[in-house]
Amino acid sequence: MHYRTDYHVHTTFSDGKAAPEDYVSAASGAGLSELGFSEHLSLFGRDQYWVMDPAETGKYLEYIDNLRKTTEKLIIRTGLEVDYVEGKDKEIRDFLDGIELDYRIGAVHYLGEKTVDEGPDFYEGKNIDRLFRSYFSMVMRAVSSEIFDIIAHCDLIRIFGYRPVSSPEPLYRELARTMKRHDVVFEINTNGRNRPVGEFYPDPQFLKVFAEEGVAVCVNSDAHMPSRVGQYFDEAYQLLKSHGFREMATFSRRRRKMMPL
Repeated sequence: MHYRTDYHVHTTFSDGKAAPEDYVSAASGAGLSELGFSEHLSLFGRDQYWVMDPAETGKYLEYIDNLRKTTEKLIIRTGLEVDYVEGKDKEIRDFLDGIELDYRIGAVHYLGEKTVDEGPDFYEGKNIDRLFRSYFSMVMRAVSSEIFDIIAHCDLIRIFGYRPVSSPEPLYRELARTMKRHDVVFEINTNGRNRPVGEFYPDPQFLKVFAEEGVAVCVNSDAHMPSRVGQYFDEAYQLLKSHGFREMATFSRRRRKMMPL
């Protein structure tokens, strides 16, 4: 079995269903070598019910550090999944520069004042092609900010199964080139399988684009409960290999190391 990591896990510090320690045995059972926590964080007061209060960040970091010290045979990593908000680069960067993490995950959940993943009502009556272009544009701004090490579910706009009329391949190509240019990692997010779209993020048919552009990758579960840690990873690894990926990114104190798939 090759080296396995899962850097995208949510606990009761944000909108997960279990305490951090409850994920450890699940991670061991899934054959992981590293388990990384990455609570949702928004610095601008949005939807506090599913994000961690920024004031709790110190408590969270201390809690995970203590868990790391008491966990054997499994490396514990600490991250955050931070909402990217256009025009707030400095505030986000200043906050994150003040804390020590193993990696930073950037995410785009909002288009305007609404999230794209709360419900299908967001999409009703809208031009889906335009929504896709707007979403990918925002993700590329998050990438270009160079604040983040990993971008979460880079095509979350697919969550409810809506698809544009025109081929989105040029959007994936531009995103992949932007990620390569700014040296940012994309994730295979296996939690998409549990969502209405029923597929991993990003769209598997466009993995070839990321491979052709030479973008680094990692595989994450986006688990909100212990039973989903490492879920569908064997399938994800095989999918990556079939598209020519031979390495995956690992992180420690924001230093990236590539490991063979």
